[in-house]
Amino acid sequence: MDATAEIVAAAAELLRTGGARAVTTRAVAQAAGVQPPTIFRIFGDKDGLMEAVAEHVMAGYSADKTVKAAAEDGDPVDDLRAAWHAHLQFGLSNPEVFQLLTSPRRSSPAVVAGEEVLRARVSRVAAAGLLSVPEGRAVDMIRAAGTGAVLTLLSQPKADLDGLLEAVLASILTTNPAPPASDTVAVVNAFRAAMPDLPTLSDNERSLLTEWLDRSA
Repeated sequence: MDATAEIVAAAAELLRTGGARAVTTRAVAQAAGVQPPTIFRIFGDKDGLMEAVAEHVMAGYSADKTVKAAAEDGDPVDDLRAAWHAHLQFGLSNPEVFQLLTSPRRSSPAVVAGEEVLRARVSRVAAAGLLSVPEGRAVDMIRAAGTGAVLTLLSQPKADLDGLLEAVLASILTTNPAPPASDTVAVVNAFRAAMPDLPTLSDNERSLLTEWLDRSA
């Protein structure tokens, strides 16, 4: 393991066991077996180090989510519920990392990877004919509610948010699965989710079909 990885791993462990206050330059240098100037040479300052640590922690979490999502083959809504609770648990267990990565001013490859896992889960719900809104809107609603729930619980630990997910699901799911269904949007969403499994379509045909589906929805 090189010096950069050693420093990030040491800082991540200090953050996990002692919180942000434990991540001092001296403590990190001692734990990583380097001199303090090495940290400043690689990361610039403590903020740079903390961003690298946050990305490291989130990357591990996103990779774990990807593996779990790939193994899911049960009810897609139940899997979505389980992922929601795992997301809340991660945020509450890693408050400093979560608040840093959810800053609107910061772009994180690990966060983007996690969002792709969420999109895949929502796509499974759509493929089952259960989605009553476009996939993108469903992803945005679930992501916003999840982030808001974690931030609320971090500032108000006794807040009762048990019904938040069910309220979101009630607004994006249909009780009349497609097909068959009377809900046109659900049918369109199900067909759109199945498009990647139609390899005989040309790029032009796929583009025209996507345009037609958007108009139909």
